[in-house]
Amino acid sequence: MLSKNQIKLINSLKIKKFRDESNLFLTEGTKIVSEILNSPLTIHSIYAKKTWLDQNNYLLAQRNDLVDSTFEISDKELERISSLSTANEVLMVVAKPSPIFQLETLTGKLTLMLDEVKDPGNLGTIIRIADWFGIENIICSKNSVDVFNPKVIQATMGSVSRINIFYQDLEFVLEGNISKHLSLPVYGALLNGENIYKVKLMKWGIILLGNESKGISNQLLPFITHKIKIPSYGNAESLNVSTAAAVICSEFVRNTNS
Repeated sequence: MLSKNQIKLINSLKIKKFRDESNLFLTEGTKIVSEILNSPLTIHSIYAKKTWLDQNNYLLAQRNDLVDSTFEISDKELERISSLSTANEVLMVVAKPSPIFQLETLTGKLTLMLDEVKDPGNLGTIIRIADWFGIENIICSKNSVDVFNPKVIQATMGSVSRINIFYQDLEFVLEGNISKHLSLPVYGALLNGENIYKVKLMKWGIILLGNESKGISNQLLPFITHKIKIPSYGNAESLNVSTAAAVICSEFVRNTNS
């Protein structure tokens, strides 16, 4: 049976303030938990139904570090602590990773930069897209949605365990790109940009995507070296930022590998 302290901890992790204080986050569902179990992330505790524990007994038997931190709980207990509308079979508390940001390490790689992306589903989907296309790093503005928000984690479907997510002052980072003479090309997704299907794309650089409704902040526009756009062939006013991320990343990979 869950203790009051366990319930208090788990429920507190649904709020950013307490995630920051404890340096922990929640993840739920068989697929995501399986991904985390096979990742370098540190697991704090697991709360699961008997069916899940029986199915994963062999895997858990290899993890001596989880012997005293894996708990069998009932359907009602799982529903009580779950952040999902329909509770899955397992919930896991995980230590937040803390990758160290160094601008110099971005050289020779594609990096996604997100300016004030607010929707949890969008950020989670973009993380999954980055994982699909082999992009290792995402730099978010400090006012973007928290990557450890349960809705973001859920939308990543486990990809969060493989991508470095940094929260930085984007203007400061882009100024550093100039002052340190790194010469990373900065591709900004703008309505007045060049047709991405007609632009010669480099194998490395920064892809800058803006807020869902306002686009890229005015103070970041001077740092863009290549303005690009996805041309419209219909009547839709705009593309969802995560959809745009998928199209742009796909074109970079296709263009640089053709």
